[in-house]
Amino acid sequence: MDRVALVLVILGALSWACIGIFGFDIVAWAFHGQGAVMSRIVYTIFGLAGVWCISLLFRERESRHAEDRA
Repeated sequence: MDRVALVLVILGALSWACIGIFGFDIVAWAFHGQGAVMSRIVYTIFGLAGVWCISLLFRERESRHAEDRA
């Protein structure tokens, strides 16, 4: 699940990069507008993946502390 979330976050970041650099929203283009149901689903999935990846920051720190103790 961690890798899937990380891949989705990377795709979301690339999507934002396209918006920032070129002014082109790939998701909106692919699904016929930002308000389209599929676009909103994709945006939500990217957002949820980002929330999931927040936990990676804390789990990585905890696993390093566990290795230091061993």
